[in-house]
Amino acid sequence: MTGFKNFILRGNLVELAVAFVMAAAFAAVVAATVNLLMDVIGKLGGTPDFSNYSPGGVSVGAWITAVITFVIVALVVYFVIIMPYTEAKERYFPSDEPGTPEDVKLLQEIRDLLAAQQGGGVGTPHFPPSDQPGVPPIA
Repeated sequence: MTGFKNFILRGNLVELAVAFVMAAAFAAVVAATVNLLMDVIGKLGGTPDFSNYSPGGVSVGAWITAVITFVIVALVVYFVIIMPYTEAKERYFPSDEPGTPEDVKLLQEIRDLLAAQQGGGVGTPHFPPSDQPGVPPIA
């Protein structure tokens, strides 16, 4: 029983359940928005449903309806979720300044120091013999 309780109360499972409930609620909003926009497109085009549209006997109406629905869903998701999320993320968790990462800067400094020790030449390194006992020279 303890294992089941730990499984149910695990943070990831609770977060997943909340995400599922929120997604189901948001799906209803998206579906209503798509229906609204499809009605507007239908009013502009004269046909609110393209399912019965078949020029030359080819049934392309269902495909047109599916494509328009997909584009509307993509627009709704982008403008209702992605844009506000990105703006909030940048406002509350600003990204680091663009530039060279610290580890790359360090490697560049090491490269420059090694090149300076060799007389400033860039290319195949030739390291002088080591002064430390037990360390073989690098050829």
